[in-house]
Amino acid sequence: MPVRVIGMIGVAPPSGEATVHIIKGGISPPYLRAYAQAHDKAGFDLALVGYTASSAEGFLVAQYAAHHTEHLGFLIAHRPGFVAPTLAARKIATFDHLTEGRIALHVIAGASDAEQHGDGDFAPKEERYRRAAEYLEVMKLAWSSERRFDFEGEFYKVRGAKSDIHPLQKPHPPLFFGGSSEGALAMGAKHCDVFAMFGEPLAATAQRVAEFKARAAAYGRTPTFNMSFRPILADTEGAAWDRARRILATIQKPGDPTGFGNAKKPLDHSARRLLDFAAQGETHDERLWMPIAEATGAMGNTSCLVGTPEQVARALLEYYKIGVRSFLIRGFDPFEDTIDFGRELIPRLRAGAAELDRARAA
Repeated sequence: MPVRVIGMIGVAPPSGEATVHIIKGGISPPYLRAYAQAHDKAGFDLALVGYTASSAEGFLVAQYAAHHTEHLGFLIAHRPGFVAPTLAARKIATFDHLTEGRIALHVIAGASDAEQHGDGDFAPKEERYRRAAEYLEVMKLAWSSERRFDFEGEFYKVRGAKSDIHPLQKPHPPLFFGGSSEGALAMGAKHCDVFAMFGEPLAATAQRVAEFKARAAAYGRTPTFNMSFRPILADTEGAAWDRARRILATIQKPGDPTGFGNAKKPLDHSARRLLDFAAQGETHDERLWMPIAEATGAMGNTSCLVGTPEQVARALLEYYKIGVRSFLIRGFDPFEDTIDFGRELIPRLRAGAAELDRARAA
């Protein structure tokens, strides 16, 4: 499989000089349309559509963006538990057909208990992961069953369920998941196709890849891996580091840089991992820079790669060598960075990955 490049579309113009999160803040259809089209033109394969308990609804955001783009696919963040899995299965299969296969799903159990409460979900996180595993099991039955089926589990019970529409992508659209807790890893190993991780040092990443492959192998499954970074690019290495420090200084100003009121408190196991790496040193493997993760409580994708486009592409390819075949990249100047990545970074990444693939095949 060639390298896959994922971006993230926002729904409203950013309000600050250095944008940490882009899904909140109402909705501006012209901005969303232009932002999605910028990803399409830049050569991204997919764009993540995020989810919070207050943000615009992701399926509708993606449907609107798909209508205004030609090739871009959409990785829709989806929290199991708010709609029936049989309805979700039909909704996803319908989207898959209407967009000719331009959907993937990122399954999340919620950033925090407090945020889940805003949508009326009071189940603790480990229970949410068990519920998500059952939810995916029912969805897959709806996607694959030609006859009516029954299901009875801890969280869901259906009788005589059937879907007239099955996904265009076979056996179904790609299922991403993220997380570092035991509940997340157990769910993902059994049901998901892509393990999505925040950017960590190379040695730790290689260990996680090997461990998760072993987990999935117990179910006869072969997952792939995605890693998320915030590239900070400039024409020279010195200028890139200067830009990184300016972004950090902006984020460190008084206020709430994350937009989630987390006060630098890690919200999950993945955030704790990033903060541990940040405590071990600002920079890892030459280009992986962690101070912004530390400044924001590692809320979301805040692991940075700093350098020229050539240097950052080489850094990404080191992860490609150890089994990461998919990269989610987005910047702190969201719209302009998307254009810059398409012009300077994505072509170098694709060319380097293709060269590695040819060498491996030979």
